[in-house]
Amino acid sequence: MILKTELYDHQIKAVEKLSKIKVGALYMEQGTGKTRTALELINLRYKDSKINHILWLCPCSVKRTIEKEIEKHASTIDCITICGIETLSSSTKTNVELIRLVKDKNVYLIVDESNLVKNHKAKRTQNILRLAEDCKYKLILNGTPISRNEADLFAQWQIVDWRILGYHSFWSFSNNHVIWDENVWGKIKDMRNVDYLVKKISPYTYQVKKEECTDLPSKVYKAYYYDLTTEQYVHYVQIADELMMEVDELQPHTIYRLFTALQNVISGYNVYSNKGKLSKKPLFKNLLDNPRIRMLQDIISRIDKKVIIFCKYTKEINDIVKMINDQYGEGAAIPFNGSVKQKERQENIDKFEETTRFFVANKVTAGYGLNLQFCHYVIYYSNDWDYATRSQSEDRVHRIGQENIVQIIDICADGTLDERILSCLRRKENLVDSFKGLIQKMKDKKDLNAIKLWVNRKNKKCNF
Repeated sequence: MILKTELYDHQIKAVEKLSKIKVGALYMEQGTGKTRTALELINLRYKDSKINHILWLCPCSVKRTIEKEIEKHASTIDCITICGIETLSSSTKTNVELIRLVKDKNVYLIVDESNLVKNHKAKRTQNILRLAEDCKYKLILNGTPISRNEADLFAQWQIVDWRILGYHSFWSFSNNHVIWDENVWGKIKDMRNVDYLVKKISPYTYQVKKEECTDLPSKVYKAYYYDLTTEQYVHYVQIADELMMEVDELQPHTIYRLFTALQNVISGYNVYSNKGKLSKKPLFKNLLDNPRIRMLQDIISRIDKKVIIFCKYTKEINDIVKMINDQYGEGAAIPFNGSVKQKERQENIDKFEETTRFFVANKVTAGYGLNLQFCHYVIYYSNDWDYATRSQSEDRVHRIGQENIVQIIDICADGTLDERILSCLRRKENLVDSFKGLIQKMKDKKDLNAIKLWVNRKNKKCNF
């Protein structure tokens, strides 16, 4: 294997540290060059004949992206097998073939976006653990060590080598580190002895943040606000009143149901609740009757560059693609979400890079592994409260190779749950925890009616 590109200084430091050991972790933020760094570590072992094959596990949605990245940096990829992590959950044939591969060859195992195997009970995790048993050289790649709490480390480091943390089972790990919530079975309340975990993984870890190693252009944030229609607002308040009375902070699903219903109304649906189950139908007969999509139409009319538009719902993606193609011509916008087949996803990425102006995507599907730094306008048509996937999706464009200031635009329905979501994202705070805290404060005041403070009718605005 011959590598065609040079390392940056921070990548050299990573190689200097991890080249001395057989296993490790690259916790390098998105856009700092994890793939190139991993290839350097692989190549050192390949030249010394320590390995003769590489098994690269990654999210299914980025297999082609990883392949193109490797082709950019390396002269050959004949000795590399790339497989989707999700495939290991369902395909017996793939698991059998990979078991045979790791037994027949000296394999370097790469687990890219290792947070996808943080659940130690998951079938994919168990299958990767079986593969790892026959691989002397192993490397996990991720932007950050954890996405929820330090319990995420257990399964990932079991793959690397169980002896590093020193626990054979999650039971023994949790006995020393997990504080369970007494009110909700299976929910982690807090972690303890975290310094022990940090001490154990530090010798095997290289971690770097983007601001520490790159001189990227800045990100500029702007929010555009609009009002719900009168009919939409009345329905919004009605649903807020109805479902608020069912909220129990000890049962998070009741809070999620409230949030889901309100976001659906904001998106343009009539929502109905029947015995705890939600149903919905479109509120607007014509696409452009929806003030949210009219706001998007106004924003993109002022931009003459390529634009990524992230949405929460599939219908939003379909509606936006139709609106843009009707206005700008067929092919001006292309979708990228779970309903698009794997082969078509890569074709759509290629089209966006070459000719298409608008890339309309779900941030979960498009949030991992894609290199879209040729674009510097990102619009969040709708958000959720998951900061981790929001950060990942922003970093699809804000990464090495970006030469322009990245413009990030949020569309927000004034006086609604949208505002609280944006506030939580800016504070990197979980919306459910924020809401539960608010309810508890209200209860502490012994004012049951205070729960309706989030439905503030002053100036006909609503704080949900």
